[in-house]
Amino acid sequence: MKLKGFIVTFGSFALATTLLYLFGYVFTIPWLMFQYEYTNNASGFLVTTGSLVPLIIGLAISFIAEKIYLYKYRHHYT
Repeated sequence: MKLKGFIVTFGSFALATTLLYLFGYVFTIPWLMFQYEYTNNASGFLVTTGSLVPLIIGLAISFIAEKIYLYKYRHHYT
């Protein structure tokens, strides 16, 4: 039960996050794109990252998927 719950939770997180980043790149939506930039010009150092919105949405989706899975599991075996 614990392994299946983990697979459902992690799988929904990974799938949702990947799809959101993919949609960001396909449709050029900046807040769904992950952009990484590293610049080191001798003494200058610049690091920028992209949007973390797909990660947050993915966490919310995985939380909901886990709750649905546990609800169905409890009603099926009780």
